[in-house]
Amino acid sequence: MPSHIKHQETIDYFMKVVWQTMANRYNQLVTEFGITQSIGYLLINIDEQEGTTVSQAAALLGLKSTSLSRMLNQLEKTGLIYRESNQGDKRSVKIYLTELGKEKRHLARVVVKQFNNYLNKHISEHDKQYLIDLLKKINKLTVNYKPE
Repeated sequence: MPSHIKHQETIDYFMKVVWQTMANRYNQLVTEFGITQSIGYLLINIDEQEGTTVSQAAALLGLKSTSLSRMLNQLEKTGLIYRESNQGDKRSVKIYLTELGKEKRHLARVVVKQFNNYLNKHISEHDKQYLIDLLKKINKLTVNYKPE
């Protein structure tokens, strides 16, 4: 095994490139609705009845609460969400969708569904399942990795 590894040969390189390409494509598709890929992802994942805590939303998007806070301020200003203190825990805040937020969520869901239908048409069920299983394995290995 050569000691010098080219970035084009690493698994993480391809995962990053593919995700960037997908995120960029999603951004092109949802820009007409006045949202971004990450906003769409957040809207899709806010629990309609229960709301979603800020910490759950941060974990979901892989953001620190401070970065998420800017995004939430923007979403509140544009009328997509509102925030309320969590009844069970006053220190925690929950995010809820407004009617406009629900509308935008529906549009984002349609985009995701159409894109995934397109992928499913071109990728066999076997390959899709293999990829999902492999990604889960890579995730688990990454969590458990300890440098020697």
